[in-house]
Amino acid sequence: MARRRQAVTIRHVAEDAGVSLQTVSRVINKEPNVRPAMKERVQASIDRLGYVPSIAAQRMSGSRSYLILAINDREKTIAEWRGRSGTDWVDQMLLGGMLTCDEHGYRMMVELVDTHSDHVERELSATIAALQPDGVILTPPHSENPLITGLLAKRHIPFARIGSLDPGPGIRLTMDDEHSAAMATEKLVSLGHRRIGFIAGPDDYSLSGWRVTGWRAAMEFAGLPTDGLCEKGDFGFETGLEAANKLLDLEDRPTAIIASSDQMTLAVLEAARDRNLKVPQDLSVISFDNTPVVRFTDPPLTAVDQPIAETISRAVELLIMAPKSPLPLEPINVQGQLIERGSIGPAPGANDA
Repeated sequence: MARRRQAVTIRHVAEDAGVSLQTVSRVINKEPNVRPAMKERVQASIDRLGYVPSIAAQRMSGSRSYLILAINDREKTIAEWRGRSGTDWVDQMLLGGMLTCDEHGYRMMVELVDTHSDHVERELSATIAALQPDGVILTPPHSENPLITGLLAKRHIPFARIGSLDPGPGIRLTMDDEHSAAMATEKLVSLGHRRIGFIAGPDDYSLSGWRVTGWRAAMEFAGLPTDGLCEKGDFGFETGLEAANKLLDLEDRPTAIIASSDQMTLAVLEAARDRNLKVPQDLSVISFDNTPVVRFTDPPLTAVDQPIAETISRAVELLIMAPKSPLPLEPINVQGQLIERGSIGPAPGANDA
C-alpha cells in the first residue's frame, strides 16, 4: 500500500533554507525587517517544497493571529438554516469576508452567539480566548449590544459594528438603509402610486427605524400621506402576513407595499392572492434583501439589494489595517441598489386619460 505523503511544515522549510523558524515566519508574514537575500532564500525553499503556510506558522511571529472573527445571531441563524428559508446573509458575509481575508493571508471564522443570553459575556470571552482574533465583526443585533461592544473595547480588540450608528468604540458601517427605503419609495411614486404601505422590522434592529425614516421622508417630499400605512413585523413570514392583512384591509388600501425582508414580502404576495389582487396590476410590491428566493416568485420580486459582501469586505480591510492606521471615526455607508423585476408597475388608473 502506498505511503501517504508527509505534509510539508514550516520546520521543513527552515531546515531546507538553513534559517530559524522565526525567520521563515517573518517571510510568510511579509514583515519588513527581513533582508532581500534572506527573503529570496526562504521563498525558494517554500516554492521547492510546495509549502502552504498555516495559521500556526503565521502566528509564530507573536504579533498577530491572522484570524478575523464574525459574530452572528445564533437563534435567528439556526432557525433560518433549519427552515431552509432561502436567506443568504451568512453566504454573502462569507463571500465578502473570506475573499478579502484570503487576499491578505488571513482566515475568517464565524461564531453564533445568542445576544439575549445572560451569559453572553462569558460565552464570547471563551471564544476570544480560544481564537485570539485580530479583529471582530459584529452583525445586528450584536453590533448594538453594550455587553459585547464593551467587552471587546476592554480587551482592546478592534471591531466593526455592522448596522449601527450608536456612539462608542468600533468601526460603524451601514448599508445606508434610509437611502435604500427612500429610493424604493421614489420609484413607486414615479409610477403614479400615492398610497404606499410599509412593513417595518423589529425595534431591536436600528436599521428598521432607518428604513421607516427613509420611506416617510420620500412620502412627505412627494406630498403624500403616511398615517396608517406603516405596520411592523419581525422579518418573518407570519408577522409579515399579519401586517400585510392589516394594510390590505384598509378601506383606502395601498396600491403598493414595501416590506423590510424577503420573508415578509412573500407574505404580502400571499395576502394579495387571498384577495384576488394581481401583482403588479392591482398591487406593486418591493422587498429588501434580494435573497435567491425573490427570483422564483410569481412575479419575480423587485428588491433592494443589500451590499452585504461589500460591507463585510470593507470591514475586514479596516480591521486588518488597524495596527497601522487609525480606525475611522465617522460612519461608513455602503449603498445598495434597487433591482427591478416584475412585481412593480404603474398605479391602477395612473395611465387613464
